[in-house]
Amino acid sequence: MSTSSSIKKAIILLSGGLDSATVLAIAKAEGYQCHTISFDYGQRHRAELNAAEQVSKQLGATSHKVIKLGLGDIGGSALTDESIDVPESPCEGIPITYVPARNTVFLSLALGLAEVTEAQDIFIGVNAIDYSGYPDCRPEYIAAFEKMANLATKAGVEGKSFRIQAPLQNLSKAQIIQRGIACGVDYALTISCYQADEHGYACGKCDSCRLRAEGFKQSGVTDPTRYVK
Repeated sequence: MSTSSSIKKAIILLSGGLDSATVLAIAKAEGYQCHTISFDYGQRHRAELNAAEQVSKQLGATSHKVIKLGLGDIGGSALTDESIDVPESPCEGIPITYVPARNTVFLSLALGLAEVTEAQDIFIGVNAIDYSGYPDCRPEYIAAFEKMANLATKAGVEGKSFRIQAPLQNLSKAQIIQRGIACGVDYALTISCYQADEHGYACGKCDSCRLRAEGFKQSGVTDPTRYVK
């Protein structure tokens, strides 16, 4: 009979999108008891939060929390400031959809939850191949945060080291989709669009929609995304 101390626990950052849903499925397949965490951070729409809740249930997470933040008070991103248009064509450099310090804030709160739940693993769906070019998705960032996590926490100081796991880091979007299908992800529940409407219909034009559509095309999997007509 398993004791609570012998159970592998993990915190999963779950946005409601394709990548984070795949990460949850991978963690479940690896035998983790999964605690999902999402963030109401001032993003353009709540549809992704509803999607996250559905994905968490579909994949059998043990618990699901939504943390309310005010990143919209900082602004500086098309995802948190509705006066800034979401780009609908490719652009050079780091796009305006980058949210300042978002992954650092998210991972810090996930780290706090990990200490409380005695989880030693935090899973995040960042990717450095088919992605928008955000600096906080790079492997060196993830490695740096893991080092900081073990310096800055009671658990880390006491020798219960944390691992920041990014299993999609070096996969193409097509490979991510194929991995998720093998692990039982229902991608019809997920929302990736930066400007989805209140019903979760995707624009089909933003960077995230383009990467998602191309991933399904290359994977040979039927795209279940609901697009605005």
